[in-house]
Amino acid sequence: MQGARFAFGPFVLDPEAGVLTRDDEPVAIGHRGVRLLAALVGRPGDILAKAELMDAAWPGMAVEEGNLTVQVAQLRKLLGPAEGGGEWIVTVPRIGYRFAGPVRALGHAKRKGLPLPDRPSIAVLPFVTVSGDAGQAGFADGLTEDLITDLSRIPDLFVIARNSSFAYKGKAMDAADIAGELGVRYLLEGSARRAAGQVRINARLVDAESGDHLWAERFDRNLEDIFAVQDEVTGKIVEALLGRLRPLPPRNRPQNLEAYDLCVRARALMDDAPQNARETQLMLTRAITLDPAYAEAHRWLALNHWMGRVHDGGPNDADRSVALELARKAVALDANDAGCRWVLAYLLAYERKFAEADAEFEKAIALDPNEADTWAALSDIAVLAGRIDEGLQHIRKAFRLNPFPASWYYLVLGQAQYAAGDYGGAVETLRRKETYRTSSRRFLAASLAQLGRLEEARSEAELFLVANPQFSISHWAETEPFRDAATLAHFVEGYRKAGFAE
Repeated sequence: MQGARFAFGPFVLDPEAGVLTRDDEPVAIGHRGVRLLAALVGRPGDILAKAELMDAAWPGMAVEEGNLTVQVAQLRKLLGPAEGGGEWIVTVPRIGYRFAGPVRALGHAKRKGLPLPDRPSIAVLPFVTVSGDAGQAGFADGLTEDLITDLSRIPDLFVIARNSSFAYKGKAMDAADIAGELGVRYLLEGSARRAAGQVRINARLVDAESGDHLWAERFDRNLEDIFAVQDEVTGKIVEALLGRLRPLPPRNRPQNLEAYDLCVRARALMDDAPQNARETQLMLTRAITLDPAYAEAHRWLALNHWMGRVHDGGPNDADRSVALELARKAVALDANDAGCRWVLAYLLAYERKFAEADAEFEKAIALDPNEADTWAALSDIAVLAGRIDEGLQHIRKAFRLNPFPASWYYLVLGQAQYAAGDYGGAVETLRRKETYRTSSRRFLAASLAQLGRLEEARSEAELFLVANPQFSISHWAETEPFRDAATLAHFVEGYRKAGFAE
């Protein structure tokens, strides 16, 4: 039961958060203990074989059976006697263990609400379709993403990023609960449908605090007018929230709707998993063939070339060159697109063209102060420049704009926490399910090593090397855009302690 919490006796276990409480007070329990206990309480009364339990606590690792015995003994000591005086965890000789007490599944823990910003705040929820057709769903997703981008460019608004908006896709939740979790006052919701060259869009702006609809309208237009409709919806929302709309620099809009559809699909694939890199590349290349002046397609293809081999030790020189050329082309095609600007800035930093990179980051923020990815990318570069407090501020701002971000945000946060010497915080961040099995594991190994937990550190380093066999400290140090020798030495020290090869 993914995401569920479990209650037994005075205890509540939240496996996803890695937290065990007794009478609402936290219990000191290690992450392997959490995994082992989650496996047991997830199937109360069932006999779980030793091999199954070892796989739950040490996934992907070969460990001695004695490790399991030690963990069970520690759990029994933590839990104490069960109600009635028996044991919570019963040994089944030569086979395994079973959880003996009654367990209640509590479902998801309700997220703590975020405070409202000091300006009108809004989240655009994924527009729905009336049919289950995948093409219709893609069209609605593209419309949602474009409206987020359009609103995000308005500095007087606080706009939640697309990753976090799409966390609610297909979920039936109360508007007030969604707004509370995201920390916004207003929600835009609606539906979209296209057929036979026509498009129908229903949109409504909701005040989540009062439940009132501030504005609602239906648009029936020709499909080729879709971007004009987006501009009109944006204008109506801004008028309702701010009473005015300052003129904004024009955006580069796609001229070919097939290219637009391909780009929408490619963006979704890039979010899903790195193994989709080749399919994404083909889609984006086709989009550019159909619409050579489509800036956003160039931007995503630049990132595709950059990220496609990051999980194999980093992009090679040819990929880096192509990525930078595509990013420069994207900015040339649309100088007013903050997304194009931050991608170019990030790639320039990795080429150690720091003055250019800093200037592009400044332009990106001026164009769109709500672009969470800009702040996350800037955090990465600031930390490696030795501006660690600044980097922490940037990544926290990114998380506020994007409370349910892509996995790489956690890598950036963990890296910043390590650089700040907050090794415990880094371990907590980097063991989250969103990032645990990604390349962020190298920072987890270094953090554990700095805490003196060398056995765990070396285990994590070994697991990292399974997916990244070419990794070495010297190659990493040469390719990362460090501007501060002390920060570089700090990371190298952690890697060495964790047992990574020079």
